[in-house]
Amino acid sequence: MKQSALQVLSRDFYDRDPRLVGPDLLGKILVRRDGRRLLTGRIVEVEAYLGAEDAAAHASIGKTPRNAVLFGPPGVAYVYFIYGNHYCLNVSCLPDGIPGGILFRAVDPIYGMKAMFKLRGINESSDLRRLTRGPGRLAAAFGITRERDNGKDLTSSRSDLYIADDGEPAPEVLITKRIGIKKAADMPLRYIVPGNKFVSG
Repeated sequence: MKQSALQVLSRDFYDRDPRLVGPDLLGKILVRRDGRRLLTGRIVEVEAYLGAEDAAAHASIGKTPRNAVLFGPPGVAYVYFIYGNHYCLNVSCLPDGIPGGILFRAVDPIYGMKAMFKLRGINESSDLRRLTRGPGRLAAAFGITRERDNGKDLTSSRSDLYIADDGEPAPEVLITKRIGIKKAADMPLRYIVPGNKFVSG
């Protein structure tokens, strides 16, 4: 996949309600540039997180040093550490000062899989779904950490981490309840590409 074939998503794309951004992110390409090498994957599962009205959202407690990115401009990476061993990638939505975001739960890897296996620390003979199925695995496969990527502008092609459109038609979208949470678990804010093997069961 050539970088020239990718159109980086603009800030305006994210300057909307997360419930609109989420389904529109499906089918887009997550890109990590590592020198001249690109790691890419097609986004197939995301979840929306809202503001104060969403008890499962990090922003529901108000602005803190940890979650400040969610209250900033749209299109910026919010990375947090969970369970003491996993990073999770999110992108901020809505205008500056209004919190909201999207959690990336899975991508279907396209290019750079050998490097992804190495970053994940698993053998290349492993089940391919183990590579980028689930938010922690996805982040590890793309070398995403809070120290490296929190606050990074995902709308800039000069960034080493961004999201782009490669011109493929938009996929079918299925909306479900979010998974892996206890608070506000019934809210229909998970968006998936039905039938894709990288989507969590």
